[in-house]
Amino acid sequence: MFEAVEELIGEHADLEKQLADPTIHADQARARTLNKRYAELTPVIAAYLAWKQTGDDIRTARELAADDPEYAAEFTAEVKDLEVRREGLTERLRLLLVPRDPSDDKDVILEVKAGEGGDESALFAGDLLRMYLRYAERTGWKTELIQSNESDLGGYKDVQIAVKARRSAGGDEPGQGVWARLKYEGGVHRVQRVPATESQGRIHTSAAGVLVLPEAEDVDVEINPNDLRIDVYRSSGPGGQSVNTTDSAVRITHEPTGIVVSCQNEKSQLQNKEQAMRILRARILAVAQEEAEKEASDARRSQVRTVDRSERIRTYNFPENRISDHRVGFKAYNLDQVLDGELDPVIQACVDADSAAKLAASQ
Repeated sequence: MFEAVEELIGEHADLEKQLADPTIHADQARARTLNKRYAELTPVIAAYLAWKQTGDDIRTARELAADDPEYAAEFTAEVKDLEVRREGLTERLRLLLVPRDPSDDKDVILEVKAGEGGDESALFAGDLLRMYLRYAERTGWKTELIQSNESDLGGYKDVQIAVKARRSAGGDEPGQGVWARLKYEGGVHRVQRVPATESQGRIHTSAAGVLVLPEAEDVDVEINPNDLRIDVYRSSGPGGQSVNTTDSAVRITHEPTGIVVSCQNEKSQLQNKEQAMRILRARILAVAQEEAEKEASDARRSQVRTVDRSERIRTYNFPENRISDHRVGFKAYNLDQVLDGELDPVIQACVDADSAAKLAASQ
């Protein structure tokens, strides 16, 4: 059933041999690439060997049951237990062989942007931001504010954060990075509630958009400095004296793609430039992936095109304390807990649906 794994066993053995060579580690980039591939293959090989061994054990138990009538019932029961275990290993191996998103191990840049609904939409954008910050805290991820544009009532017209996994000494299990979970959050989020500004107690519907991009490393994207137009200007909005009285804000235009990124949150022009370059690299990487991979393009179709209520992926209904994900039919009545960062069940429903679709497509 899993003949293709035999080739992966050979590749895994070859990687093990290469990684045992000290000269390989002189080139850190190559060593990282080999280590990453080795880590990807290791659980596949382990599951396959266990699956194969269980098959051998089943055959042995059946032969013993046939040859020794005195213990036939005992061996038959053992066969049933082994068959149940083999079924579980078969399913695990199938899932491990589902084509992986190459960005799953990456950190992300997440942007929340107010849409239709004015001040109420900006307040909801603030609620979504807090939800993601609390989810990151529960998951053990680090967050960093990159850029924000606050509204008059304390919400956000738009805000960008970086979300990073805390790397263990031995590295994380492949596919367990921030992108592997948060990529399903991209899209239009709709809220139904009585706004703080509503005097008649009427329920309003508004929307905010979430855009999630895998954060690019320097090796992922090569940017020619000659392709950049960099403008500096005086920051606006809240801030200290040095923020509002010097030309510290930075706007970077990548002329080949027309992508424009600006940053004004930091006090110095250099810091704002560094933050803007991070966002620019992530956006260029996303464009390159969309052009190069149809899968990546399909995965991003659900992300924000226009922040319009009709394109919603999820609804947050406050009067009913209900959250609904319209892509996978998920529904729960613990909205207050979800907004406090208990997002895992919602995200897991999307992960499971995505895995099932990929598994069906690969068969």
